[in-house]
Amino acid sequence: MGEEKFFGYRGKALEAIKRVGAEVGDLIRITKNGEVYEGILIPRSEYGDEKHIVIKLKSGYNIGIRLSPNTKIERIGVGAKPTFASPPLPPQNPQLPKVAIISTGGTIASRVDYRTGAVRPALSASDLYSVVPELADIARIDAQILFSLYSENITPAHWTEMAKTVAEKIADGVDGVVIAHGTDTMGYSAAALSFALQNLPVPVIFVGSQRSADRPSSDAATNLTGAVLAAAKAPFAEVAVAMHETISDTAIVLHRGTKVRKCHTSRRDAFKSVNAQPLAKIVENRVVMLAEDYKRRDPSQKLVVKPNFSDKVALIKFYPGMDPAIIDWHVDKGYKAIVLEGTGLGHVSNRFFQPIRRAVEKGVVAMASQCIWGRVNMNVYDTGRDLMALGVIPLEDMLAETATVKLMWIFGQTDNPEEAKQLLKTNIAGEFSQRTLHEETWEEAKQ
Repeated sequence: MGEEKFFGYRGKALEAIKRVGAEVGDLIRITKNGEVYEGILIPRSEYGDEKHIVIKLKSGYNIGIRLSPNTKIERIGVGAKPTFASPPLPPQNPQLPKVAIISTGGTIASRVDYRTGAVRPALSASDLYSVVPELADIARIDAQILFSLYSENITPAHWTEMAKTVAEKIADGVDGVVIAHGTDTMGYSAAALSFALQNLPVPVIFVGSQRSADRPSSDAATNLTGAVLAAAKAPFAEVAVAMHETISDTAIVLHRGTKVRKCHTSRRDAFKSVNAQPLAKIVENRVVMLAEDYKRRDPSQKLVVKPNFSDKVALIKFYPGMDPAIIDWHVDKGYKAIVLEGTGLGHVSNRFFQPIRRAVEKGVVAMASQCIWGRVNMNVYDTGRDLMALGVIPLEDMLAETATVKLMWIFGQTDNPEEAKQLLKTNIAGEFSQRTLHEETWEEAKQ
């Protein structure tokens, strides 16, 4: 066992818990400055300092207590140290739709072990039914752990595996697919599968969680329930992202996979549809369609899978004083395409014109805006017109990250720059619109 009994503790903190005979998982009482705290001693990060002891309170929250000369620690006992045993599967209703849930990792795809405070993947069907028993009334669940990754570690190669796995599930006859994913790069993955999975017969719904399952404010169960309901019953057959519409639990909103961005670090309603209306929302266990233009669910449709991606595409954000040599660096490294995130209507400094000309000669250069709302219009000012004359392609109201993913997908299909340019200008998965509406119009559409 060794250091596992004291995982993450060192120095003064380690001496203090050893002195009272405590180890990770024990129930302890800490008294400091007249305050008394009781909870389960849980592991610490290996990078934590040596002056704090961390316990999990009965409320489910963790608290770190700094050691001081007047800090008193007592080992109350071994505590309950609950372990998790998956319950038996509830009776399956053969009349319900069948939904596949594929886990790639992230907060939503984990369960807290209250003995250690650690998390582990929790996406077996038994685990899901035990955590969210309501799922048994919505669908028959087929769960699979594909990856267990923080979403910042997801790469284009993982998108390929996701697409192939979704295709397998659809071939098996499921009525919809849910992909559990970390929120930080979920928008990228949703865009990737929007291009890789064409002519979808059923919905593919990405879902994440902003708050872990051990927190009273967790959004995991509500988001997952909404995602499964959408996969089972929504009338559309597109890739979408299911997350909270507001900070309350009143509705889960479904964003089109190519038009969604994470706009807040921690709020439950962090995801917003950008320059587009959401596809739908879940209210009181009903799918309420918001968009009129969507691809209809049709089980007779023959799925077309194009799962290959190139990693030789760069997203470069322009800023004042930026060195134009960064463009040359990417060209020299063999990058096939560059998405520039320019200012306002789509501009970068004229100091970039020469390296951009060279990049266009070698591949594709496209322009998105750093602004969240609105669309690129490079005809208004001479800088924009000069950039278009160099061969830079304006991206209308496409999100910069969606454009990057799309070009990764395009160069997974072809090495021909001219063919790539034509594909970039083709609206494949609702990634751009002919006209961008004001945000107020979308808000009115919700009511």
